[in-house]
Amino acid sequence: MKKEREKISILGCGWLGLPLAKSLLSKGYEVKGSTTSESKLEVLKNAEISPFQIQLEEGQMIGNIEDFLKENDVLLIVIPPKLRGDSNKNFVQKIKNLIPFIEKSGIKKVIFVSSTSVYSDSFPIVEITEATQPNPDTESSKQLVITEILLQLNPHFQTTVIRFGGLLGADRHPIKFLTGRTNLKNPDAPVNMIQIEDCIGIIETIIDKGLRHPKTFEQSDNWEWNQTFNCVSPQHPSRKEYYHKKARILNLPLPTFAKHSESKGKIISSEKVETILRYSFQKEI
Repeated sequence: MKKEREKISILGCGWLGLPLAKSLLSKGYEVKGSTTSESKLEVLKNAEISPFQIQLEEGQMIGNIEDFLKENDVLLIVIPPKLRGDSNKNFVQKIKNLIPFIEKSGIKKVIFVSSTSVYSDSFPIVEITEATQPNPDTESSKQLVITEILLQLNPHFQTTVIRFGGLLGADRHPIKFLTGRTNLKNPDAPVNMIQIEDCIGIIETIIDKGLRHPKTFEQSDNWEWNQTFNCVSPQHPSRKEYYHKKARILNLPLPTFAKHSESKGKIISSEKVETILRYSFQKEI
């Protein structure tokens, strides 16, 4: 008898969620994907992703969330808080509204994409691991921490939290916003970034090892769901070194940094990803 394909729902098929969905399809998973835009439904359908238009609001859930979650093995939540300049929005409440639907669906495995912004920069610069207590200093990162706790404490399903550093891709790089700028702060602060290929690779490793090969993986590594992983490239050049190098490669005007200024920042360790997940990073930042 042919084995039924594992089913995955991706809440948020945006910059990361859409290529992730396509990659999971190529590896034999059945994928449902959500978007808030009606015009993007056809994009999902053409990619053979089962399309759903779903909007999380503070007061209600808009869309057929029941069918989106129905009979699925894993739910990936890939929706950023988007709270910049609008601290009145309540991302935590949106997730609170979602949780009863997860419980009712019977899904037992959840992956929540968070951010290393839950750790604020410090002086002197220190190394951060998953054992480091988050100390968020923005409204967005504060709500991310609350959401992480909310999901991981729920007894009806297990949530693994992935905290990504700065996201990089062919069409996304911060040098495009910094080129030519002057008097930038923190020249000696280390960068904490990750390429989209590694974001996808890490998520797929968690799903594959925790869903398709759970017994072998748990016995050999004492690994289980309800984990937290900080995920950044193991390379941490200084901001000045990194952005000058990228500007030269792209033939862009160099940004300049403030002279004689003390830098604060952090170095996010990727050791847990490399040792527990046995993940090898594919691309340099």
